[in-house]
Amino acid sequence: MDKFRLTTLVDITETGARRGEDPLAYRQQQNFLTVLQTIGLRTNIEYTSGPTCITAVPKEKSLGSDYKGQQTIWQFEFTSPAPDSLTLDMLNNDFNLIPIITELAETVKFKNSVFITQKPKISNTNFELLDK
Repeated sequence: MDKFRLTTLVDITETGARRGEDPLAYRQQQNFLTVLQTIGLRTNIEYTSGPTCITAVPKEKSLGSDYKGQQTIWQFEFTSPAPDSLTLDMLNNDFNLIPIITELAETVKFKNSVFITQKPKISNTNFELLDK
């Protein structure tokens, strides 16, 4: 079972909100569902808790060097029960340029409303392999 961590400046808070409920919570949930669906194109995943928020300097978390100072960062850990069904290269390729909803609880402004995984200066999303 491979364990991964997604780290992002994009608000991917899992709220469970539905259309017609709180608009902010609904849009946050849509970003989280985008994460699940993008990963789900390759494999099913398991997770025990939704994304958590931390405050840190993005560069220290392998995010874009253009984002300065302390920022709100979301981290989401998940496992892939199917061995070798996901790799870091697959995740980085799959997520790059996937549309997101912005202007939620992020503390940075994005030039484009997409996940960016392949440009070191403006990367807003990073993946790590925690256990293999």
